[in-house]
Amino acid sequence: MKHLAVVLSLLLACSAQAQEVAVSGTGAVVRALDKVNGQTVDVEIPSGYGAEVFGLMVEMAECRYPADNPTGDAFAYLVVRETSSEDAIFAGWMIASSPALNALDHPRYDVWVLRCMTS
Repeated sequence: MKHLAVVLSLLLACSAQAQEVAVSGTGAVVRALDKVNGQTVDVEIPSGYGAEVFGLMVEMAECRYPADNPTGDAFAYLVVRETSSEDAIFAGWMIASSPALNALDHPRYDVWVLRCMTS
């Protein structure tokens, strides 16, 4: 039983050290794909603003990146709407290194985060 308590306390200490410090960027670079014609476009969107990409309005709430490795990954909170509607078709965090974990589900367009803007 003592050994179990020691192992658990070591695991808890390791998990606390494994957490990275995240820094908020000034915005994010987002890539959009029109699946019908294969056209892609990269757009820089400052935090708190939006941009119209193809037929979608992409709003950037916040972008965070690891402090010790700014180019390593990006975590962005996006809200995506069709320009003809006020209803959000996507609202949530996207991870640049794993865009399929929480992806936009649209029949014609794909949107994903490339990186945070740092200045």
